[in-house]
Amino acid sequence: MVDLLGQYQKIKTEIDKAVLDVIASSAYINGPEVKSFQKELEDYLHCKHVIPCANGTDALQIAMMALKLEPGDEVITADFTYAATAEVIGLLRLTPVLVDVLPDTFTIDLDALEKAITPRTKAIVPVHLFGQCAQMERVMEIARKHNLYVIEDTAQAIGADYHFSDGTSRKAGTIGTIGCTSFFPSKNLGCYGDGGAIFTNDDELAARIRMIANHGQSVQYYHDEIGVNSRLDSLQAAVLRIKLRHLDEYASARNRAADYYDNAFSDHPAVTIPAREKSSTHVFHQYTLVLNGKDRNAMKEFLASKGVPAMIYYPVPLHLQKAYTDPRYREGDFPITERLCANVISLPMHTEMNDEQLAYITSCVLEFLNS
Repeated sequence: MVDLLGQYQKIKTEIDKAVLDVIASSAYINGPEVKSFQKELEDYLHCKHVIPCANGTDALQIAMMALKLEPGDEVITADFTYAATAEVIGLLRLTPVLVDVLPDTFTIDLDALEKAITPRTKAIVPVHLFGQCAQMERVMEIARKHNLYVIEDTAQAIGADYHFSDGTSRKAGTIGTIGCTSFFPSKNLGCYGDGGAIFTNDDELAARIRMIANHGQSVQYYHDEIGVNSRLDSLQAAVLRIKLRHLDEYASARNRAADYYDNAFSDHPAVTIPAREKSSTHVFHQYTLVLNGKDRNAMKEFLASKGVPAMIYYPVPLHLQKAYTDPRYREGDFPITERLCANVISLPMHTEMNDEQLAYITSCVLEFLNS
């Protein structure tokens, strides 16, 4: 699904030097590489504050802690997403409110979102799923209307651009109150371990986020509140500094692969190709097909027999997960999400794909679809 070794081999000289320089410096925690990466990512995103942390899940949790959300406060997010989005809501004893998604772009359904708002709603977490932004202009309009915070989950869409109707553009993760991302190795900007970051343009909020991520202290050994220990180490920052310089190039490579897939499958009645949100660029963290009347598991097994990996993101909606069982929700409440979970399949998508690989993958997919 992801050729991390092939990607590394292209930047091996840069990566090896950067890692060895960190080892030679012995500055493993909060060293110069972390500070340099933070500044370079701020410049790339045109964002005032980037606060690196240990992983994307921590980023979401710290964001909600920084906003002083209290137990029982409602946080709205999409039902079709990875569990981490809702996991932190539950961990903080907030109330997750799930809504359905759009059938074509897989991002949060904003009509459903607005209907789900109650007097206890405090925040919205739009998920920029598979590599493109949710409809953020309207998300922000809804948030302003109801005085809500917006926490962007941009773990799969870093580098994507959102274009507003007035002609301005912003990077994914820099539009809402706070943006959160993951640097898990398979992400578009991935390190060689775990890592994450939090983005904001609010000075006061940034200071609070930094304090919470550092045991609740802004001055060493003086703890103003209960925090967490969540930091990006210098080795990972060194890797990310190198890969950030290639991020736009990586997005172009992914789009090239997506275009190849689109051309192969766009006219086939047995599949629906992923739609492109008009207001957002797509960085294709995943390339996800929706099957129409074909056995998804049989297709996955067939592709595996041909040496082609495929993944299912995600097989079970959040509202049907054991951990998130809630009397408010039952099977059938989120028909789009349930249909997607039963019919989506993701094909290999990474920066090192060549025409020979793409031709083989598409021929195997078409062989199954035409059988």
